[in-house]
Amino acid sequence: MQSNPDTLELPFLAGVGANGDPVFESLLAEMLPDDPQRVRLLRSPLLARNLAAGDTLRIINLETAEYELERRSGNLCVRVFRKQNIDEINDFLSPRMEKLGGSLDLGEERALVYSIHVSIGFEAIEAVLNLVCQSYPDVVWYYGNVYDPEDGSTPLGWWEEFDNQE
Repeated sequence: MQSNPDTLELPFLAGVGANGDPVFESLLAEMLPDDPQRVRLLRSPLLARNLAAGDTLRIINLETAEYELERRSGNLCVRVFRKQNIDEINDFLSPRMEKLGGSLDLGEERALVYSIHVSIGFEAIEAVLNLVCQSYPDVVWYYGNVYDPEDGSTPLGWWEEFDNQE
């Protein structure tokens, strides 16, 4: 699904399946005019970790889905999951995220993915996300690019560079 010649879908490692084989997620990116090996993600991923919309990457090897993160956009990737009726959550959450300046990047059967700039503040973002969890106790949410992908709990701290810019 290419919408223009400078837009392409790239495979990203999303995890490992039950059989031990890698699982890939296809992400939409735009090629940057200054270097055909550099791309900018157009949406935040559902499964691939440590990335968000607007991040700039260098393609290392397309066949093995290897990339180097060159520059963060400042966007947080927020993933929201529910086992059923995600449309109801979309109706509840999307207007609230949009009021904060966020955008819905992906709506799947049981998941929503948002991008929202870190300058909004973790407290404001988490207040909205916690409200949806209070109203719908079967909903869970996670950041996709805040914690170290290896251990899932160590904060990466990349947002501190954006705090210093303001």
